[in-house]
Amino acid sequence: MKTTTAQFTYPWQLCKTVHLVRHGQAMHNVEGDINREALLSPHLFDAQLSPLGLHQVGKLRNDVHASGLLKRIELVVTSPLYRTMQTAFGVFGSTESNEDAGVNHPQIMAVELCRDRMGVRPCDMRRRVSECQALFPSIDFSMIDGEDDSLWNPNVRESEEEMAARMVLFIKWLWTRPEQEIVIVSHGIILQQILNVLENDCHPTARTALCKRFDNCELRSVVIVDKSLKVADSQLCSPRNAAKETVLREEVSV
Repeated sequence: MKTTTAQFTYPWQLCKTVHLVRHGQAMHNVEGDINREALLSPHLFDAQLSPLGLHQVGKLRNDVHASGLLKRIELVVTSPLYRTMQTAFGVFGSTESNEDAGVNHPQIMAVELCRDRMGVRPCDMRRRVSECQALFPSIDFSMIDGEDDSLWNPNVRESEEEMAARMVLFIKWLWTRPEQEIVIVSHGIILQQILNVLENDCHPTARTALCKRFDNCELRSVVIVDKSLKVADSQLCSPRNAAKETVLREEVSV
């Protein structure tokens, strides 16, 4: 770390470490590389991972285990589409293999707000949740309710502005969670929208690298700070605990 860079301290209770993960390569990515119109095909709306995507998930799982990251993660939030849940469970979920013996795996929660861009394809939510609960019994679907796809607009595809507004709501929801180290498994365009929401507080020298397009199964980590609370008025910074309750941060706030 360069000492010439501006630095700030924030109470650790106001910070979250967020690991952003794009799903592994899925079949719609394969078909889309051949014909971009295939990305809008109703048959590929809820595409499964390709063989390469499954390999990417296995590699990331090994990296997460080997680095010790899995031990720090308290919650995994995933889009409720099949390819993201496959990725979330494949990387962070518990299996019956010997490598998982004694390993404490984080809770995995499906959340509609971080779903892919909303299009003109409705989704039978009751059927999907029932099927996914059978396939992924360890994923928490309690945040998804109702029989109809409440985020489906029958006439209009979700605009960039609407996606950005949805990500603002998602970040607000994220701050209601008590966990401080969280993984978000979602879609490339959604992860970029999340970073776009946060980039207003990002140093220009870091913005280009931070907000570039995600590769399949790429993991990118940021620290976010809730500045809505006035630290001076809170009870988080008593002199007795100040040393352990601050984090040293460079000028980038994400």
